[in-house]
Amino acid sequence: MSLLQTVEPQRLYRQIAAQLRTLISAGELAVGSRLPAERDLAKQLGVSRPSVREALIALEVEGWVEVRTGSGVYVLDRSSQASHAAARQPQIPDDEWGPLELIRARRVVEGETAALAATEARPGHIAAMAQALARMQLDADQDVLPLEGDRDFHTAIVESCGNVVLIETVQRFWDSRRGPLFERLTGYFETLDSWRAAIAEHEAILLAIRSRDPAAARLAMHQHMDNSHTRFSVSWRQAQKPK
Repeated sequence: MSLLQTVEPQRLYRQIAAQLRTLISAGELAVGSRLPAERDLAKQLGVSRPSVREALIALEVEGWVEVRTGSGVYVLDRSSQASHAAARQPQIPDDEWGPLELIRARRVVEGETAALAATEARPGHIAAMAQALARMQLDADQDVLPLEGDRDFHTAIVESCGNVVLIETVQRFWDSRRGPLFERLTGYFETLDSWRAAIAEHEAILLAIRSRDPAAARLAMHQHMDNSHTRFSVSWRQAQKPK
């Protein structure tokens, strides 16, 4: 692993993935071998563990490695017939954001939209938030991941701010969840239990907005985003098989 180079902080996960692909192609990382642990890769590359995790997920989506929960990340065979199967794997768009980096960006923007909502939201906006939260709870009670209610909740918050740039920014955040990188990551780490925890966090956000307390609304949103980041950063041993 001495051939690894320190990367610059721009689209980190793509740069990390490119270095690992080069090592695999050159045989420095042999087919069937297990990659070093995330913490070791992060140390050698001079980056954070979340960026390494995004890179490993990208490599898995593109058929370079296999993530075996509870065991590690292993190099796949891309020669002959195996290469044809790998070629059919979905490719990560060049402009796809890293999911964990996205959550950090959402923390900054949506912390402020929540604070604004606490002063600007009209009764109709608050009713829309409550309705979205009720839908989330109903879906969770029926063992359905409450994605639509979650999107509606955050949309209702930003719409109450009355700023089209903020609205379109938050909508783009949500559209990015449909990318292959984010979908694979959520397949490992999103569960109904984690969503139930998120619903409680949404309740705290709504309570602060209803109370017209901008500082509390900002804090509640920050805590929600921090907890979301943590849920995507737990040990692979705690992950489930992707959906």
